[in-house]
Amino acid sequence: MTESVKKVQEHLQSVGCTAKIIHTDATIFTVADASRAIGASEEAILKSIILRVNHGESHALALMSGANFVDTKKVRRALGAKNISFESGENCEALFGFKPGGVPPVGYSEPIVALLDSDLWGQEIVWSAAGTDHDFFPISPDELLRITNGQRADIAKEIA
Repeated sequence: MTESVKKVQEHLQSVGCTAKIIHTDATIFTVADASRAIGASEEAILKSIILRVNHGESHALALMSGANFVDTKKVRRALGAKNISFESGENCEALFGFKPGGVPPVGYSEPIVALLDSDLWGQEIVWSAAGTDHDFFPISPDELLRITNGQRADIAKEIA
């Protein structure tokens, strides 16, 4: 088990979450990869996206259905921020210890604000990366909200 997966597992245990981390030899790097490896729809794949708030003064997590995209204007309004941008893959690893494709919703050394897109509640279970692009766990949206101490919000881009 890698150090990043251990951080996720320790957080799950510390908050009384019984979700079990599953390892696969197949990659879950992209939503399509995860959907194939897990055997779930793309809508049921959880994307955990690290965002820079106010030019990096702080960070936030956008937790999205795999079929959706983040609307940074909606995130900015939800957080009362002046600026929202996507954190680089290099900084995700350097600052938080998680590489793209394995970014989890929990396991951070410092608390991070989490916004959970309302569309997640269209799924009974979502499948989350657990620290690498080969480890994941199933969780209900309500339990995800609880363990992240997050906020439910409409943060998905509208598809024209």
